[in-house]
Amino acid sequence: MEASRQGPAEGPLSGIRVIELGNLIAAPFAARLMAEFGAEVIKVEAPGEGDPLRKWRKLHEGTSLWWYLQSRNKKSVAINMRLQEGQEVVRRLVRDADVLIENFRPGTLERWGLGWDALKAINPTLVMVRISGFGQDGPYRERPGFGAVGEAMGGMRFTTGEPDRPPARTGISIGDSLAALHAVMGALMALIHIKSGRGTGQVVDVSLFESVFNMMESLVPEFDAFDFVRTRSGGALPGIAPSNSYPTAEGTYVIVAGNGDGIFRRLMGTIGREDLGGDPRLASNDGRVRHVEEIDAAITAWTSRHSLDEVTAALDRAEVPNGRIYSVADIVDDPQYLARDMILPSTLPDGLSVKMPGIVPKLSETPGAVNWLGPALGEHTATVLATLGYDEAEIEALVANGAVAKGTVVSEPGAGGMP
Repeated sequence: MEASRQGPAEGPLSGIRVIELGNLIAAPFAARLMAEFGAEVIKVEAPGEGDPLRKWRKLHEGTSLWWYLQSRNKKSVAINMRLQEGQEVVRRLVRDADVLIENFRPGTLERWGLGWDALKAINPTLVMVRISGFGQDGPYRERPGFGAVGEAMGGMRFTTGEPDRPPARTGISIGDSLAALHAVMGALMALIHIKSGRGTGQVVDVSLFESVFNMMESLVPEFDAFDFVRTRSGGALPGIAPSNSYPTAEGTYVIVAGNGDGIFRRLMGTIGREDLGGDPRLASNDGRVRHVEEIDAAITAWTSRHSLDEVTAALDRAEVPNGRIYSVADIVDDPQYLARDMILPSTLPDGLSVKMPGIVPKLSETPGAVNWLGPALGEHTATVLATLGYDEAEIEALVANGAVAKGTVVSEPGAGGMP
């Protein structure tokens, strides 16, 4: 697939400059989403090793495949923010920036003279997105907090897993990713406020635990009103029936969501249990929840007698929502993923072809684009500093005292990353 099918180089955020001071997952993911839709994202990394994500998970030729995905369309500038000269470079970057995204522990940037008060004085229209474990204030503000901690304290872990087993986690860093999505929403809302002429810059304060907590639906009012504590429920969706995973004859599982009233009747007809479909006790969700064990047993008795293909085909004919449980091997060959450009062939710097995820969401007029994959450490240091007014001698002086580092140019913006 050609890169042009992912949209033009100028996306809806074209002209927006984003400075990324983050590491690992939450802040870099937020900046990646903005970069995919046209923002100029300048990622500031520490000279030497750079973002630790460069060495996380599976490596190819010493660089993480996750890095190539997480940092696509970004420019890498290596700056030592612990040195005064490096801090001054960041201040120059901020002068013409629209958004700054960071995920240091609260107080870190203030110690470097790069806190909100200092940056707002330089650029009154700056949107500063601050992602942390527990937020910028409160008694826990200085505690370190990774996504796993946010998932636990946000309520997600207590509700995840089998009822008779310890709390489980999803196999991805969902807490960090939820924080990133909230960060992008906050940044865009703040930008609209500025661009519409109704206000000036502000801080977008995003915490990991609150981002998870925001997903927890009616957890709090159910506890407050009924003293009900939602806990682990395995593959079922608590309080909504039927919605669960069910075994098939070959030992696989299928997801069946028959929780709409009409859908439930069609589901019962499909499995030969018209008696349950017409039972007034089960006509609405509240009644079905009270008898969910009976319903699940009936569905299991049917699915366990048929193959996965037979189950999904029958449910599709009845227009009952269902789904196979995909592994990544299923995903990369699925026709719906391919039709939606969700699997993109990409080329690493050494020429290796690697599939990468596509872009979400889909915009009809200004879709996102993949212009290049994650850059080498400091690849854009010299060019970015030149745009800030540094001449060649000044750049070399900064390199000499360790304030910045220049990297090898691997890809030019707009020229690589996609076949």
